[in-house]
Amino acid sequence: QVQLVESGGGLVQPGGSLRLSCTASGFPFNSHAMSWYRQFPGKEREWVAGISNYGGLAKYEDAVKGRFIIDRDNDKNTLYLQMNSLGPDDTAVYFCARIPHGRGWDSKETDLWGQGTQVTVSY
Repeated sequence: QVQLVESGGGLVQPGGSLRLSCTASGFPFNSHAMSWYRQFPGKEREWVAGISNYGGLAKYEDAVKGRFIIDRDNDKNTLYLQMNSLGPDDTAVYFCARIPHGRGWDSKETDLWGQGTQVTVSY
């Protein structure tokens, strides 16, 4: 079954860290660049970070630069998002997404989404 499954979300205090995971199955993971998105309540999903097929290139939205790190382990078919120095403004549902094969590694096109994982930053 072709799917992406996120995990690792939860409640964290301001200033804390979380590491999200996105496990892929049913397709050749290293054939696709991948992205993380997030969705604030009542808002559209917004792009957070992207990574190339083999992890050599990464890009971040300005609000998370220096705090978040996107990474992947192709042997484990898993994408990660290490989130540090979290603040209440990072509270959102986080989604991983697959970029279609053959698109540029920083493309905003997507063709497969996970179900999302809630991250709540609060005391």
